[in-house]
Amino acid sequence: MKKTRTVMTGITSTALLLGLAGCNSNSQSIPAPPDDPSCTDWEWDDDDGVWECDDSSSRYYGHYFYGGHYYNSKSLLYKSKNYNSYKNSSSFKGNTSGSSSTGSVKKSSGFGSGSKSYGG
Repeated sequence: MKKTRTVMTGITSTALLLGLAGCNSNSQSIPAPPDDPSCTDWEWDDDDGVWECDDSSSRYYGHYFYGGHYYNSKSLLYKSKNYNSYKNSSSFKGNTSGSSSTGSVKKSSGFGSGSKSYGG
């Protein structure tokens, strides 16, 4: 019985450590989501370092937000001189490794989803 308990403790500890290692693997801190009543649910786009409106009841659903402006497509975002200046600067908060990220961060989510939570 003692051996079983020791093995289970080891497995549980390993699983917990592996789970924590995956949390917050982004080396740069993500800026707070926009405080805009036009959109109440935000998703972080790690590849482009901007927030995307994920509020399906908002007229800005699917739009990207940078520098106080909404962009309804990545194409328009990429044409912005201000965005390109940010993307090429040391303050860029997106993925700089050259490889595509596998996920994004939602503004708010339920327990155990692995996502960061913002707001209150």
